Amino acid sequence: MPAQRVLWIAILASFCAFLDGTIVNVALPAIDRGLGGGLATQQWVVDGYLITLGALILVAGSISDAFGRTLVLRIGLIGFGLSSLGVALAPEPITLVVARLVQGAAGAFLVPSSLALITSAFSGAAQAKAIGTWTAFTTGAQIAGPLIGGLLVDLASWRLAFLINVIPVAVTLVLLRGVADPPRRPGARVDLVSASLCVVGFGSLVFGLIEQPRLGWGHPAIPVTLVVGAALFALFLRRQHTAAEPMLPLSLFRVRNFGVGNIATAFIYAALALNGFVVAIYLQQGAGLSATLAGLASLPVTILMILLSSRVGALAGRFGPRIFMTAGPVLMAIGSLMLLAVSPDFSYWRQVLPAMTVFGLGLSIMVSPLTSAILGAIEPARSGIASAANNAISRVAGLLATAAIGGIVGSTLDLDGFRRSAIVVAALMAAGGVVSWIGIRSPRA
Repeated sequence: MPAQRVLWIAILASFCAFLDGTIVNVALPAIDRGLGGGLATQQWVVDGYLITLGALILVAGSISDAFGRTLVLRIGLIGFGLSSLGVALAPEPITLVVARLVQGAAGAFLVPSSLALITSAFSGAAQAKAIGTWTAFTTGAQIAGPLIGGLLVDLASWRLAFLINVIPVAVTLVLLRGVADPPRRPGARVDLVSASLCVVGFGSLVFGLIEQPRLGWGHPAIPVTLVVGAALFALFLRRQHTAAEPMLPLSLFRVRNFGVGNIATAFIYAALALNGFVVAIYLQQGAGLSATLAGLASLPVTILMILLSSRVGALAGRFGPRIFMTAGPVLMAIGSLMLLAVSPDFSYWRQVLPAMTVFGLGLSIMVSPLTSAILGAIEPARSGIASAANNAISRVAGLLATAAIGGIVGSTLDLDGFRRSAIVVAALMAAGGVVSWIGIRSPRA
């Protein structure tokens, strides 16, 4: 199978999950106007997707290693396409959230298998460059989501913002025809007990975190779900020490770049999720921009990602990831602090564009080296679960950040709340840069 075909399959399959993860942000006000439900529904439209994606992504990675990357990709693509139709046709909030839960479950099958295909088809500097190209397109899709969503919301309907997923799904399924699986690790299987503990435990924790601001600590559902979720997730981690074929081999985290890289991932992706959610909504509801203009606000980030990510990936393969993983988050922290210039006398050109440009430069410098450092530290036979673990951590971090929005910005997203979130984003980004500088080691050329 030609390596470039593998790369495009990986890009298109991941494109769906990344695009959908952010396209929804700019559609949230229109969804609220059309279906109602207020801030609680808006949070669940985002978090419903992240709950099942984060809870199932480790299971999907384990299935990918055991049964094959292309099989898992096909399952994920078909499920993602059908659930996207369900979201677009939802007549009221509950149906919409249920469809988003299914969509997240399907999305969990896409990203780990995509990256596992790349690590199986490429090696060395070529692998770093391939991951850089994958990063440019998928992260570009993630950042371009608000622009695409804004255009569809303003010119047609928010429902079309989800129907657009069908196009890359169909193209990828065609490209997958006749594609053989790369070699799998002998004896790999799925630990169903671990999978159940992970899914139920994590889902309970997330439910408690999301509903606590609305229901309050006095509601019995909150302490019960948090305690049960924590206990089940602790049992999941304990089982990973004793299971013959652990779903998440904890020995992976003893590999320095993998372990440290995932700590940095947690800080950085929590900041990215918080920033994306707050900026997309405030620019519409606070600054009064249309959905299209709010989406255009992220265009500088998209352009920089497309122009720089592949080149930065190649440089990271040559010089090592440490300096890039340090400088990138620091630049993003500076860009976030620059958003403090936003005032009641709003000006995109003076207050937002410079911040987004610096933020985009930092993101372009950081993402590809981060992915390469983490996956390059693990042997290809375990690439599915390694990618799944990293993606699970990034999604969990994003989910927790989104769940904490009410505590950061308050019940409504006003200018003061926007500024508080910018400070929190900057602090998280700076922490990611410091962790990378202290802990990441660049392999010798």
